[in-house]
Amino acid sequence: MELAHSLLLNEEASSQLGEVQKAEFIFEWLRYLEKLLLATSRNDIREKQKTLVGQLLSLLNSSPGPPTRRLLAHNLATLYSIGDTFSVYETIDKCNDLIRSKDDSPSYLPTKLAAVVCLGALYKKLGRVLANAFTDTVGNILKAMKSAESQGRYEIMLSLQSMLTGLGAAAAPCHRDVYKAARSCLTDRSMAVRCAAAKCLLELQNEAIFMWSTDLDSVATLCFKSFEGSNYDVRISVSKLLGTVLAKAVIAKHPGAASRQSARRVSLEEVLELLGTGFLRGSSGFLRASGDMLKGSSSVSRDVRVGVTQAYVVFVSTLGGAWLEKNFAVFLSHILSLVSQLNSKATQTQIDAVCCRRCVSFILRATIGGLLGEKAQIAAAKDICQTIWKLKKVMDAVLSDGNLETRLSSTDVAASQHTLVCALQELGNLIHGLGTTAAPLLQDSSTGLLDSVVAVALHPSLSVRLAAAWCLRCIAVALPSQLTPLLDRCLERISVLKSSPEAVTGFSFAVAALLGAVTHCPLGIPHGKGKVVMALAEDLLCSAAQNSRLSLQRTQAGWLLIAALMTLGPAVVSRHLARVLLLWKCVFPVSPKDLETEKSRGDAFTWQVTLEGRAGALCAVKSFISHCGDLLTEEVIQRLLPPLPCAVDLLTQLSSILKTYGSSLKTPSVVYRQRLYELLILLPPETYKGNLSAILKELAAELTAPDTQAAASSCLLPALCHPDDLLILSPLLQETDHRFIEEQLLLGNGVACGSLEYDPYSVYEKDVGGDSVPKPLPPALSLISSASKLFGVVCANVQEAERFLILDQLLNSVKHTKGARQQTVQLHVVAAVSNLLKYMAGSKRSLSPEVRRLVLTLVLGALESPNPLLRCAASEAWARLAQVVDDGVFTAGLAQVSFDKLKSARDVVSRTGHSLALGSLHRYLGGIGPQHLSSCIGVLYTLSQDSTSPDVQTWALHSLSLTIDSAGALYHVHVEPTLSLITMLLLSVPPAHAEVHQSLGRCLNALITTLGPELQDNNTSVSTLRTSCLLGCAVMQDNPGCLVQAQAISCLQQLHMFAPRHVNLSSLVSCLCVNLCSPYLLLRRAVLACLRQLVQREAAEVSEHAVLLAKDSRDLAADANIREVGLEGALLALLDKETDRSLCQDIRETLHHMLTSMAVEKLSLWLKLCKDVLAASADFTAVTCVDPMQEEDGDRGDDASVLTSRSDGKPHPFSNPRWATRVFAADCVCRIITQCENANSAHFDIALAQEMKKSDSRNDFLVLHLADLIRMAFMAATDHSDQLRLSGLDTLLVVIRRFADIPEPEFPGHVILEQYQANVGAALRPAFTSETPPDITARACQVCSAWIASGVVSDLGDLRRVHQLLVSSLTKIQAGKEALSHLYNESASTMEILAVLKAWAEVYIIAVQRHKSHKQTLKTTVNSEDGVRSRSPPTDGLLDLVCADLGTLSRLWLAALQDFALLTLPAEFASQLPVEGGAFYTAETSDHAKLHYHSSWALILHAAALWLTSTGFADPEEEAANLSRPVTPTSMCQGSSSSGAAVKSPEDVYTDRFHLILGISVEFLCSLRSDVTMESITACLHALQALLDVPWPRSKIGSDQDLGIELLNVLHRVILTRESPAVQLASLEVVRQIICAAQEHVKERRRSAEVDDGASEKETLPEFGEGKDTGGLVPGKSLVFATLQLCVCILVRQLPELNPKLTGSPRVKTARPQTLSEEGSGLVTAALVILAELPAVCSPEGSISILPTVLYLAIGVLRETAVKFPGGQLSSTVTASLQALKGILSSPMARAEKSHAAWTSLLQNALATVLDCWSPVDGRHQELDEVSLLTAVTVFILSTSPEVTTIPCLQKRCIEKFKAALESKDPVVQMKTYQLLHSIFQYPNPAISYPYIYSLASSIVGKLQEIDKRKPEDTAELQIFQEGIKVLEALVTIADEQHRSQLVACLLPVLISFLLDENALGSATSVMRSLHDFALQNLMQIGPRYSSVFRNVMASSPALKARLEAAVKGNQESVRVEAPSKHAKNLGRNSSIQLKTNFL
Repeated sequence: MELAHSLLLNEEASSQLGEVQKAEFIFEWLRYLEKLLLATSRNDIREKQKTLVGQLLSLLNSSPGPPTRRLLAHNLATLYSIGDTFSVYETIDKCNDLIRSKDDSPSYLPTKLAAVVCLGALYKKLGRVLANAFTDTVGNILKAMKSAESQGRYEIMLSLQSMLTGLGAAAAPCHRDVYKAARSCLTDRSMAVRCAAAKCLLELQNEAIFMWSTDLDSVATLCFKSFEGSNYDVRISVSKLLGTVLAKAVIAKHPGAASRQSARRVSLEEVLELLGTGFLRGSSGFLRASGDMLKGSSSVSRDVRVGVTQAYVVFVSTLGGAWLEKNFAVFLSHILSLVSQLNSKATQTQIDAVCCRRCVSFILRATIGGLLGEKAQIAAAKDICQTIWKLKKVMDAVLSDGNLETRLSSTDVAASQHTLVCALQELGNLIHGLGTTAAPLLQDSSTGLLDSVVAVALHPSLSVRLAAAWCLRCIAVALPSQLTPLLDRCLERISVLKSSPEAVTGFSFAVAALLGAVTHCPLGIPHGKGKVVMALAEDLLCSAAQNSRLSLQRTQAGWLLIAALMTLGPAVVSRHLARVLLLWKCVFPVSPKDLETEKSRGDAFTWQVTLEGRAGALCAVKSFISHCGDLLTEEVIQRLLPPLPCAVDLLTQLSSILKTYGSSLKTPSVVYRQRLYELLILLPPETYKGNLSAILKELAAELTAPDTQAAASSCLLPALCHPDDLLILSPLLQETDHRFIEEQLLLGNGVACGSLEYDPYSVYEKDVGGDSVPKPLPPALSLISSASKLFGVVCANVQEAERFLILDQLLNSVKHTKGARQQTVQLHVVAAVSNLLKYMAGSKRSLSPEVRRLVLTLVLGALESPNPLLRCAASEAWARLAQVVDDGVFTAGLAQVSFDKLKSARDVVSRTGHSLALGSLHRYLGGIGPQHLSSCIGVLYTLSQDSTSPDVQTWALHSLSLTIDSAGALYHVHVEPTLSLITMLLLSVPPAHAEVHQSLGRCLNALITTLGPELQDNNTSVSTLRTSCLLGCAVMQDNPGCLVQAQAISCLQQLHMFAPRHVNLSSLVSCLCVNLCSPYLLLRRAVLACLRQLVQREAAEVSEHAVLLAKDSRDLAADANIREVGLEGALLALLDKETDRSLCQDIRETLHHMLTSMAVEKLSLWLKLCKDVLAASADFTAVTCVDPMQEEDGDRGDDASVLTSRSDGKPHPFSNPRWATRVFAADCVCRIITQCENANSAHFDIALAQEMKKSDSRNDFLVLHLADLIRMAFMAATDHSDQLRLSGLDTLLVVIRRFADIPEPEFPGHVILEQYQANVGAALRPAFTSETPPDITARACQVCSAWIASGVVSDLGDLRRVHQLLVSSLTKIQAGKEALSHLYNESASTMEILAVLKAWAEVYIIAVQRHKSHKQTLKTTVNSEDGVRSRSPPTDGLLDLVCADLGTLSRLWLAALQDFALLTLPAEFASQLPVEGGAFYTAETSDHAKLHYHSSWALILHAAALWLTSTGFADPEEEAANLSRPVTPTSMCQGSSSSGAAVKSPEDVYTDRFHLILGISVEFLCSLRSDVTMESITACLHALQALLDVPWPRSKIGSDQDLGIELLNVLHRVILTRESPAVQLASLEVVRQIICAAQEHVKERRRSAEVDDGASEKETLPEFGEGKDTGGLVPGKSLVFATLQLCVCILVRQLPELNPKLTGSPRVKTARPQTLSEEGSGLVTAALVILAELPAVCSPEGSISILPTVLYLAIGVLRETAVKFPGGQLSSTVTASLQALKGILSSPMARAEKSHAAWTSLLQNALATVLDCWSPVDGRHQELDEVSLLTAVTVFILSTSPEVTTIPCLQKRCIEKFKAALESKDPVVQMKTYQLLHSIFQYPNPAISYPYIYSLASSIVGKLQEIDKRKPEDTAELQIFQEGIKVLEALVTIADEQHRSQLVACLLPVLISFLLDENALGSATSVMRSLHDFALQNLMQIGPRYSSVFRNVMASSPALKARLEAAVKGNQESVRVEAPSKHAKNLGRNSSIQLKTNFL
């Protein structure tokens, strides 16, 4: 293939290749040439042009295949357009000659076709350059067309289209000829030719005015003819032609009308009339139709009607939304008149009427739903509403006027009923789509929308009443606030109009539909409504017998209401279950005898009522089982079963009843059977074991019944075929945008498509297909469908013998029927058998050999049926049979049958059936063994090359793709031959056979999957395979069939997944962008699935390619928008227009992936997109209009596309986006903020962002767009749409939380959000109005509390605005669950109340925290006033604001907590719960309420705990509270009985509250689920902290040891299961408080014991504290033990080396000391603080037990974390362990007589351990920080009793350590040593201090004298000297009088030696100068203190005296200036040192 990459064809290389490879080689060369020509310079091309043209023309003669000829022609045209054109006429002549050639042989055909294609391409590219030779060429082509076969006609049409494109107006002379030719082709046999002709005419109408003026009628008639017998592609192409031509006719502006008499102006009415004619009378024309109609024979074929329907849509789409808005009234009345005009002859059948209604609904949906913005849709809804009113008035007139003949009224009713159904369905769909934005429509009283719909519910026609009910349901789903009022209104109408049959059925439908809507409304309906509905239903059923005129309607209505009630779910139904079961039991006779007596009584009418009632009951039970599965207990099932045998008995009797009472019972009996079957399918077969045989017989009769209507293969079989197989069978089964109307073509003319009136019960079911109306099939079809499903279940559960008999019976009935009936029976039987096999395979059962034989015979017959669907279902059954038997030999036998058949058979039917059977076998059995694989592939290869039958090729290739898929690795041997077969077929199969190409695409896809990641390899064999795959994809991409292009895209997607480097991304992206708006749904799906995959890896590249492409190309469908708003914007616009759910999901995911990877880089673009979408909601004016005069070139330009819409002004990229798109944009804003959080910190730092923006203007940061973010959130939060309001509030919340603490650089002390407080207030205010739904108010409360808590607003006045909103909500909820809205379920008011309470709780918590921190700042900071001033006002002010309502709030909080406590009780306590529910929830809605409590309890708990602690558990408002709010229990747990309230003392109330809060916390912390939020855990722990902050609760915990232990165990578990440091710290704080409580308790008991036993002897005092007299701590019973466990857990997690098990190993010994993270240090510190407190909780003996552990841990932390820091600082953990040691050593237990001795020895050991830290272990001793260890030693020396440290061995070691430290080289160590010795020397007990003084004083003096000689050089030495002097001074102070003089005599010379005289002072260094000052200062102090010694020394040494005097004198000048500052410095230094050693 590499050789193909050259400008000229390498003929030598190509001549050596085989046939297939040569074709591939040439195609590859042409592909390469296509790119090369554009990249090569013009001169180079001109040099080689002659040779190149020669090569290309010679290829014309070599029979090129379709893709090759297309590329060849394209290259030839490009070559001429770039190079010289002088030889072009020769080329044209040559082509013309080839076309004229008389050779008609098939082998010459490709050459002729290639010549035709070349001409088209040349004219298209060169256009008017070739105008001279134009007429001859066209003449020649048209002449050739007369004798051409279908491929020729196809290519000629496309070629003419290209010529017209290139020549434009210059082609005028030939317009008529082309028109004539195209007319004949438009009704061609071949569908591909029809499509090509439509495209040609579409091009022609751009210039040929006559088409849309004089010849308009004939064009329309021609199109109608073309629709006859058409397929989907033809309908798309022709409807596009017809719609465009008609649109042009309506808006054409004729230049100079006078000069062109021929051009007549056509009015809109005429055009609509034309289309209407086609719709009503089809292609029979205008005149002939009347004659047929008189005979009553005219029925428009469905395909014409569907085609015209599509043309209507194209017509309106082409004119655009703005046009539709202007002409809406005319359009609507015309469209609705289509159904009313269906005069009785034309709609003689219900079937026809249903189909026509479908078409009309489709037109309305596609135009109103697709083209209009929300404002215009509201206007449209008003128009529809007026239409409904008009029809209603006509109706009333007819009904009230009794004199008219009844015939007239019935036709009037018939005429108006269909119109009403369409109008009501569209109104429902419209409002459903508008959602809550439709609210103004309902509030507008002039429209009277609800009144009109409710009024029509009384219409005499059943289908209208149902449509009205459905419309009401849509309104309720769109506007949940309307649900309850509508329900009330309809229920009230039923009870008032109980005697009108229409009212009973009409309003019962409405109630049922509204109950069905409840599942779509999260806020629900009041719980009591269920009771009302149930009562009404019972009433209707009981009163049915009273009035025979109404019995049928009342029975129907009663059961319908019960069935609909079941959809409300178990919570509602459980209350009424007993009554429903009773009614169910009563509806059937008790015994068979009763049934017999029933048969003998009654008449046709009573039987009709009975059957209706029983069918209704069956339906209600079915509804119960499917919606209330949770209630199906054993007991309920037992009560459901008794009537079943009787129901089955009745089933067996039906035929005799029908015979007796005639055919009027036919429909009721069908409905009854169908309902029974449906119920039995849902029940497990065991439940009706006894009746299996009877049911099976009935089913067999049902399936083979003689009176079955036309075979409904398309209803039954698709469910039984594999979805992948359906695609090859029929394009009608594929999903398309027109599925809604195309379905009727699938069903065949005799069968009706689904409609609501066939099954009124579907009105409450969940809608399956999006928002459109349910479409149940006619009862007869549904019956067969249910029967065949049930057959599978029943037949699998009977005895083998019985199974054999019944299958034999079915087989015989197939054999014995004839003709069309045989097909029908065969279809039913195969469906039933397929269901049987499916069930058997699923339940792993087996079949006996006899039964297998029967099944085999049945299926074999079906495999050769002429019905393709049946063959498909049979091949599936064939494979399922093999799966059930599960025996290799049997499977091989089946395969052999197919092989033999395929070898011998020549007919298409058996070849297709058996080839698919082979594929299915592979699919279900994962291959049938390697030996069969080769033969199977061989057979399929042969079949797939059978060019005489495209069907055989299609099926064989499809089967091959299944084989490849299932064979997996086994297939590798066959990959190369298969790939070359696929390539050969792709290059040779005509493009008209799109289905063959699709199957080829599936095979290629399967091959790529089989090769998988191997495709990345670079060896030659793989790269050849890869090139072939890419070549195959290229061929399919160029195929005109959209579905083939979809296959190409999914193949490329697979390739990209396995070998991304080898897929050309730019060409793939261009292909995707072009097809983004294709009219084919499957192609759009493929495009988006591919895009979604691409952007996951390379979003940025995809986006860039799309934009570059849009800039470069002119003919790209999507370019207009991609150029402006990028691919992202184009996708957003597409999301707005698209209705297919899976496609929308793909678009969303694609955008999410793009946002995730690019939002930060392209921040402005994304924000602008979101802003445009959200802002467009405020701007309803710009509605785009497509100008059809500027029709795009080529067939790719789809005029109705989203992306090419142009308006006159500057186009707005998003015109009127739907609310769902706006919600998506608001969610995107939140995602963008989240993405920025993970990116650069400058996104949330305005100063940094501005700075970086200055340095590089390309930088972009989120904080710079804050105004936009606020504006978007504001726009969304104040929209009409409730969902958008919720999203807007969410966005606002995210913005507040992320930006609240960013300071405003220009105004210090303020934050940037402060300037937006007005916007925030304005966004929140609407959410608190009375009509706002509770979910929005709840969300707004959350935002309010976040805003207040964020501290953005410091001014109280400003805060009050938002605070006021919360106050108003508080007032609203104070009345509890009773006072809130009755529009929604009670759980909605629970949600609102809890949201308000939670918001207040958050505000209160923040207020208290600020108040605390404010107090602390006031205490600590006096000097930094500005820090306080900026934020001081709100601190107290906020608390004051909250305090005003605190009395009410606290009560409500406690009530909510009590509710929560009740709701979290386990199920076994359910009986103890209050019957009427709690303060804020009702018992019935407790399940829903639980969720709301779960999301808000934690903050409420924290707030309640804070409030209780602030009142110190004394509530000042306790008494007043009882009066103001009786609803909630004031004090907890007292119930509502007043007698209970009187008894409780304050102490009891406090205890209850304490246990409530503690109980909730412990229960929650015990069982932390994985989905619990961190906020809940921290809030809960903070609540416990707050609780234990005050004495009373502490005394409770202290006195109840078990409670304390339980709490500790729970906290231990929290620490183990939650890694978050914040949670662990909070837990430790609670532990500390528990230990404090225990300490207080122990102290209190000791104190009271001492007071009581004051007289008695000390010895007899009982021991208090843990460990009592023995010192034993029992795990599980000991508080101290539990605490130790917890602290060890924390410490060992942070410092694993502390674990003695680990420490045993030498590896750990050598580990260096480590610095912990900040969080780790905090945890260790907190644990040490707790440890130090423990001895105080123990008795003396107990303290001895724990002391070793506590000391081990404290010293261990010291040892493991003693890291050296610069400047001798101690790490926080070391400081903590020193503090802990000090606390332990100075514990009173050390001195208590019982424990003194043990403590002393333990402490001595501990000191020895500390001293051992120095001893070197593997050279580790250098690592530890000496200062830390010395400090620890000092702590021991100073804090313990003398006998610990004065024993000689320890004392000696301590002194050695100090000596060594004094000799240290490290100045820091020296300095710290002096400081420590200073504190030891000063210790008052001489026994401790003296040994140190004796040993160390002399060396200190020596050191100082040494410094004196050397003179210090730097500050470190200076500090050492100063510390040394301080030690000496301390010694002087301590020394006895007699020794003092000696010491002073040592000290003075040293000090004086540092003094400087006047001259030296000026030039001294700063160090010397500091020394001088220090020495002088000290001398000044010593002199006066020890004056006699001072004088003696001075007298004895005159030199010293002189020096001192000189220094004093010299200093006096400078001292005035400098002394103060120096003082300050020294003071500062001293104080800092004191702080650092303050733990001594």
